Amino acid sequence: MTITLYGIPNCDTVKKARTWLLENGVDFTFHDFKKQGLDRATAASWLEQRDWTVLVNRKGTTWRNLTDAQKAAVVDHDTALELMLATTSVIKRPVLAGAGALQVGFTPDLYASVFK
Repeated sequence: MTITLYGIPNCDTVKKARTWLLENGVDFTFHDFKKQGLDRATAASWLEQRDWTVLVNRKGTTWRNLTDAQKAAVVDHDTALELMLATTSVIKRPVLAGAGALQVGFTPDLYASVFK
């Protein structure tokens, strides 16, 4: 199975995750969803594995810059999917797929538990 780390390269948390994976010898592919996009099937599969409230970063700048109406419209899986596809920056980063359960976010302890 291929391990894929999704995110954007200039995100500090993504940088830390990439460094951790490299330093620990984990073979992975990096998917920059700003440049490479994010297809509906992938985002939908994430939402089947994790609740939308985990995947949509409601503490970040992108969320804060949405209008009140846009924020209020995100109430469930379907509306979160549309927002995630339209504005990939709202997705909590990084997303790690292919290493067991889908992981969202990064801490050294989290990745150590995934790759023990």
